Amino acid sequence: METILDFEKPINEIEQMIFKLKKLANDNKGDFKEQIAELEARCEQNKMEVYSNLSPWQIVQIARHASRPVFKDYAATIFDEFIELHGDRRFSDDRALIGGLATIDKFKVMLIGHNKGKNVKENIANNFGSALPDGYRKALRLMKIAEKFAVPVVTLIDTSGAFPGRDAEERGQAEAIARNLTEMARLRVPIITAVTGEGGSGGAIGIGVGDVVMMLQNSIYSVISPEGCAAILWRDSAKAPDAAQALQLTADSLLKLGVVDEIIPEPLGGAHRNCNEAMSYVKDALVKHLKKFGKTSAQKLINKRFEKYSRMGQFAS
Repeated sequence: METILDFEKPINEIEQMIFKLKKLANDNKGDFKEQIAELEARCEQNKMEVYSNLSPWQIVQIARHASRPVFKDYAATIFDEFIELHGDRRFSDDRALIGGLATIDKFKVMLIGHNKGKNVKENIANNFGSALPDGYRKALRLMKIAEKFAVPVVTLIDTSGAFPGRDAEERGQAEAIARNLTEMARLRVPIITAVTGEGGSGGAIGIGVGDVVMMLQNSIYSVISPEGCAAILWRDSAKAPDAAQALQLTADSLLKLGVVDEIIPEPLGGAHRNCNEAMSYVKDALVKHLKKFGKTSAQKLINKRFEKYSRMGQFAS
């Protein structure tokens, strides 16, 4: 069943009316061209008004939308010859964080990303994209393979956070993420990162140290979820919309803060309303930066990466 967000319901009602009139017209039960044109114009106007004035909380809802493209959609649509590589060679093959060799517009890359599902069964099997330490160690193993063969790394971030369970802590969740940050900072190949949905806490940053970090227009990137923040500050998860406002987790806010480098546009209404168009924008952005970094020396990459992250967190008087 299609998920309709509360603020999308008026638009959905008009779309349903258009669908019914078109069906009647196709069944030769009348000429409704004028009514359809009028409704389509009104629908487009409503979309412009709604989606150009989204609150941070509404953007959170879009970022989490069940119909939004996930890692496997990107791997199947904008990448070719994706060959998944399995296991961390220590404990297991975490299904929440996967990767492998792929090509995109003739560029060979190591593609790594959070693996949410498209339905309840897949979500449960993939732990809703919340990776265990095994996943982060697998990701690092693949990055080291990329470094060995001089292949750029592309990471797609979409997780509410790293898995917070006891087994993750027992196997060294914090150490695994910290190790990735250290190793990615000095990786000798380009790292291009895009936040495609949720970018939650250490679960996101564990594959998020990039030479360029991009966000889809209606994605989010934050140290904590709005619900978690509200529970801590107000002891009331119902305050999540207020927390979303305070966290400055939207692409526009994070671009101004210098946390991300670029915003990838989405179709009007969000990626969930036109998945293929949204993914084509992601492809264009990735290819652009693969071309840009293709001839950059390893030492220059590392130096620029260090400078980039050293600039973050400065206070203006």
